[in-house]
Amino acid sequence: MERPPNLAAAIDAAAEALIGVLDAAASRHTVGVSPTQLRVLSLIMTNPDANVNRLAELLDVVPSSASRLCDRLEAMGLVRRVADPRDRREVRLIPTAAAETLLRELKDRRHQAVQAVLDRMPNRVQHELLLALVAFSQAAAMTAVQPGAESTARTA
Repeated sequence: MERPPNLAAAIDAAAEALIGVLDAAASRHTVGVSPTQLRVLSLIMTNPDANVNRLAELLDVVPSSASRLCDRLEAMGLVRRVADPRDRREVRLIPTAAAETLLRELKDRRHQAVQAVLDRMPNRVQHELLLALVAFSQAAAMTAVQPGAESTARTA
């Protein structure tokens, strides 16, 4: 089957619409926490052994930028810096209970916002979308990182 010429544009438009739905769900309730800070919290949650250097790698920023982000999150009571029990020279980033609650509530709000959009779609189209998203995810996972590709660290 031949691919329609505007498929990539349609996916881009759908991704923009999804981002809009997710951002709207987040912006209503996360006063004082920027999208970048939410991303940092999510990375810390999913990388429990992360230190500032690892966080900088994950964000593709210089360590000083990651450290400043952590300073702000620590001042907000969302992150703690704790000495690693295996190597006290290392400092781990630990999300607080407040951060865990914030991220859980955000995830719930985003799911509700996406579900509200899906509820406006016919069941058959929802099923087709599910199959297409699974196939897209699988194809994206097969994309290999180019050997020798250099990453340029950015500031946040």
